[in-house]
Amino acid sequence: MSELDSLAAQVGKKLKAASQSLVTAESCTGGWVAEAVTAIAGSSDWFERGFVTYSNAAKQELLGVRQATLEKHGAVSEETAREMVEGALRASHGAIALSITGVAGPTGGTAAKPVGTVCFGWARKGAAPRTETRRFSGDREAVRRQSVIHALEGVLRLLDSAP
Repeated sequence: MSELDSLAAQVGKKLKAASQSLVTAESCTGGWVAEAVTAIAGSSDWFERGFVTYSNAAKQELLGVRQATLEKHGAVSEETAREMVEGALRASHGAIALSITGVAGPTGGTAAKPVGTVCFGWARKGAAPRTETRRFSGDREAVRRQSVIHALEGVLRLLDSAP
């Protein structure tokens, strides 16, 4: 079993034990978190749905990310990740959500947000979200893989914290 499969299985076990379900809001990972968790048998017990909101329009239409947020902070920002994770909870029946938005490369980076910059959000229904920015190295696939792993690790941390 790969590290990613093992991590997804751990997330599923904890979600199922807590009788909670996960919803994902992904941009640069293109649904990879949703693919990883649905590769686990029985994931229908704890995975509610996933949003792949690659474009800004999709972020706005499906998750309610505000135009003003995108204009002021950009798609790759903790502010956008926060609105994505909050929108995922609003637009679903999930109790736990994660969001990922970033620059996977090889192009698209800037001096302020170089390739490998990824912003994350995690939230529990009824609680304030937590956001974070990380910089990953490697090619496009490596940045995306590290993002998926980090997002799932964040879910585990959220589940291990007090509700």
